[in-house]
Amino acid sequence: MQTYQVLIIGSGFGGQCAAVNLLKAGIDDFRLLERRDFFGGTWCQNTYPGAAVDVPSPLYSLSFAPYRWTQMFAEQAELHRYTDHVIERFGLRDRVELEANVERVEWDDTEKRWAVHTGTKGIFYAQFLINATGPLSQPVVPHFPGQDRFQGKTFHTNNWDHSYDYHGKRVAIVGSGASAAQVIPAIAPKVARLHVFQRTAHWVLPRADRTFGRFQRWLLGLKPAYKLLRWMIYWQFETRVIAFKYSKPAIHMVQRQALKFLKRQVTDPELRKKLTPDFTIGCKRVLLSSTYYPALTRPNVTLHSREQGIASLDETGIITTDGQHIDVDLIVWSTGYDATDGVISYPVSGKNAVQLRDVWAQYPRAYLGTSLPDFPNLFIVTGPNTGIGHTSALFIIESQMNYILDCIRTVQAKGLRSIEVRPEAERTYTQMIHREMERTVWKTGGCHSWYQSRSGHVIAMFPGFSFSYHRLTRALKPADHILS
Repeated sequence: MQTYQVLIIGSGFGGQCAAVNLLKAGIDDFRLLERRDFFGGTWCQNTYPGAAVDVPSPLYSLSFAPYRWTQMFAEQAELHRYTDHVIERFGLRDRVELEANVERVEWDDTEKRWAVHTGTKGIFYAQFLINATGPLSQPVVPHFPGQDRFQGKTFHTNNWDHSYDYHGKRVAIVGSGASAAQVIPAIAPKVARLHVFQRTAHWVLPRADRTFGRFQRWLLGLKPAYKLLRWMIYWQFETRVIAFKYSKPAIHMVQRQALKFLKRQVTDPELRKKLTPDFTIGCKRVLLSSTYYPALTRPNVTLHSREQGIASLDETGIITTDGQHIDVDLIVWSTGYDATDGVISYPVSGKNAVQLRDVWAQYPRAYLGTSLPDFPNLFIVTGPNTGIGHTSALFIIESQMNYILDCIRTVQAKGLRSIEVRPEAERTYTQMIHREMERTVWKTGGCHSWYQSRSGHVIAMFPGFSFSYHRLTRALKPADHILS
């Protein structure tokens, strides 16, 4: 029988952070379950051309695993190396079960444990279950009439097919968000024609990247210097919340800067009009790129706005809503992820066979974005309303670990078997989150974004400073929980 004290589903930074924190707490009876055939998560999976982080690397790293980064905004290959560095440094490779795709999980109230059913690796049992699959793990591909007739190549940016040579080909990229803004400049000089299908224009700001010299990298190897740089970047980025939530003049000032940047990089007034968003900056994810706009101005690149969107596909290409037929060899879906309603992709059955899909039928919700009534000993890393639009997601993940480890230690110390949040505590917390959300640009900025669930509630983001979230997770509140 495959039984552990803790099971972690997912082996990206969330799973790695959970594993290391368990080891530091003296808990080594755990296993990571990874659905793919490799360890590592997002930055090992997303290998599309131009892939890079949009948070400065010294901040987009785990506090317990500093690294001598080569540039301020690390590219995918370096992020992959960093992932391997964490895995090897803390001996995690022997603690993962690869190709263990979770099909469903069920709580056994008699045994006080979770049963995790996988496709090919059997059933795993654990007292505590940590879901660390991440919000950007379920790619979304839209459906168009005739899609199955297209005889060219198609794939999502999340699953880039490197065996396909796109050089000199006619390529269509569907989408204009963060991934597309990285792919387009990377492949535009190498393809014969590039058609970009933009549903909504995004706000773009320059990306202040820089390469670290030998001396700077040496400094990054010194813990005091690394910590100082990390905190300097943290506080610089933390001030962005003032614009997102507390100050309309501040956000209008940033928007004016973005408009100047657009005007400077795109001189064609017709193209510039297509690229000018009709919502307040920050309502959707702000793109950081100094190469995106120049790529769109290349003579071999055509931007299709919503009025020239995709109506259908046929054997050789795309038919647009205004009647054009565009022959293409490759269609790249850069159409994002199910990051709100699809926070957990597999069925979860809690106490008395309560189904998570029913609890979340209206919209996903969780106490501290981490735990739920009727689902004892279940913790969700980067769950509802834990996203952070202005700083590193890893800061939030590490904050969640304070709460998760506190829950596990409390159960152990009292010689008990389970812990779950009280319904009234979750309800009070969720009401606070959405009350505070009303003041943010994500709610009032005049857009519909992937931050929102089908209900219209903003599910992806935390409506405040990241240090406020850290304070909420710093210590367990026993009165908010049921121990048994």
